[in-house]
Amino acid sequence: MSRIGKEPIPIPSKVEVTIDGGKVRVIGPKGELERQFREEIGIRLDDDLVLVERLSDEPLARSLHGTTRAVIRNMVVGVSEGWEKLLQIEGVGYRAALEGRDLVLNLGFSHPVTVAPPDGIEFEVDDRARSITVLGIDKELVGQVAADVRAWRPPEPYKGKGIRYDGEYVRRKAGKAAKAEL
Repeated sequence: MSRIGKEPIPIPSKVEVTIDGGKVRVIGPKGELERQFREEIGIRLDDDLVLVERLSDEPLARSLHGTTRAVIRNMVVGVSEGWEKLLQIEGVGYRAALEGRDLVLNLGFSHPVTVAPPDGIEFEVDDRARSITVLGIDKELVGQVAADVRAWRPPEPYKGKGIRYDGEYVRRKAGKAAKAEL
């Protein structure tokens, strides 16, 4: 049995969860999320807990058990607390700014890069224009938008310039070596 899947999901007092077959809707102070889950997994409410159980012992149901529980938990946390991903900008002349809701990046290209946030996503830039925070209630969407922003200039291994996740380790390489003697 999945150790993750059998854990009950506590529902905070300000969050409302409704289950209709395989469709789960979570409403909280930060917003509302809805998702359809596979029929191999049973989801039910028990007081202020959400319980996830597999309906058979098939390999597909076994593989979906813990994943389904984790996704529902992420929905509950998202509508109550929200999710955020922090990105750091390294490099001379590299910076970020906000124009309305859009994120404008200067990354050494001949032009600034403008990233428009999808619905449910907000950007924050610190006052030094060296870190970007991606905020939202959908963990999957926050991670995807952060990855899309990072993809504009991933960190390179020689000088470490680029956009990296907060705490990401960039393995550095040595530059050109002198001609080796034979």
